[in-house]
Amino acid sequence: MSNKSHDELLDAVSRAVAELQTATDQMDEAVALRLGINRTDLRCLGLLFARGLLSAGQLAAASGLSPGAATTALDRLERAGYALRTRGAQDRRSILVELTPLARQRIEEVYGPVGTEGRQLLERYTDEELRFLSAFLRDGRALQVKHAALLRDGASSLGASSSADGETARED
Repeated sequence: MSNKSHDELLDAVSRAVAELQTATDQMDEAVALRLGINRTDLRCLGLLFARGLLSAGQLAAASGLSPGAATTALDRLERAGYALRTRGAQDRRSILVELTPLARQRIEEVYGPVGTEGRQLLERYTDEELRFLSAFLRDGRALQVKHAALLRDGASSLGASSSADGETARED
């Protein structure tokens, strides 16, 4: 294989990853709209769905939110009927957060078909190819997490970030 062909393949895969990220972002935006919540709240719901019962502090850390921002998100999720806060049994000061049955139902309704079709797509790959895909996705996730942390850590020296239209970028 010539370097040009290899470089072209690298470019094609890089573009495909970026396009997948864009499509995922579009799906998440549509889901948030359907559920009547914002993207930050959806991120919290996703963490609770994937990890189960979490303390409020664990949810804040996993979502990258400050404790105050996590509390605000939880207030909105409770009002929407998607999250329930309870006091810890051992430590009454700790707050535990879990999804409501309504949240589980709604998440399954919107993401279930994607999961089912995605699994059907994966069925066509060999075990070796699936191991490769798993490693690629794990490495890609680690890369994204690393660079997000670098950006957050250096954000104070950059000042407020701006979007292309000149407005200050912010999280919903």
